[in-house]
Amino acid sequence: MAAAFALTRDDVVLNLGCGTGQLTRVLAARAGAVLGMDPEPAMLEQARRATPLPNVSWLLGADTDVGALLPLFGNGRLAAVTVAQALHWMDHERLFSAVRPLLRPGGGIAVVTNGEPLWLQDTAWSAALRDVVSAYLGTPLHSTCGTDEASQERYAAALAAAGYAVDLRVVDYATTLTVEQIVGGVFSAMSPAHGPLREAVRVRILTGTR
Repeated sequence: MAAAFALTRDDVVLNLGCGTGQLTRVLAARAGAVLGMDPEPAMLEQARRATPLPNVSWLLGADTDVGALLPLFGNGRLAAVTVAQALHWMDHERLFSAVRPLLRPGGGIAVVTNGEPLWLQDTAWSAALRDVVSAYLGTPLHSTCGTDEASQERYAAALAAAGYAVDLRVVDYATTLTVEQIVGGVFSAMSPAHGPLREAVRVRILTGTR
């Protein structure tokens, strides 16, 4: 993603729907400044309590509030807007159009999805997580949160329709997840109305470049 948008330490990136800030903190090492934006105060409070970073700011707002950033970034000051595991809550077609005036030449949107959600993987711990969350919600947990092929194709078509050059990149890696990371991942995917493990992960990054 950093290479796709040629990020430098002079760039500003907006992580929309940042949740607990997991992607925001990663981006902080690759850009001059990162804005983590989320509509839930509780999510932002958890993000703020994580390791403080001098080049990260947290904003309260949703995808429908992106237009309010025009006075600050309407002259093409943003290098990228990233959305991870949250686009399924947003009006993506409207968002893709609203973002364009904010982006510098060569900038764009990155839709980052971690393949199968934590609760739908073929492991014993994933099944246990699925049972716990299903019991909490009172309904079986089947949602892919926009990581399925049909959703990815729909997002790609909407990016192209909004005038972006679309590219799909797949990265396979293995990582150790802490309990806090698992909880953060589940909370980030849940509706605002709802209140150490080994995992093989496939990250898909759908980028739309101006």
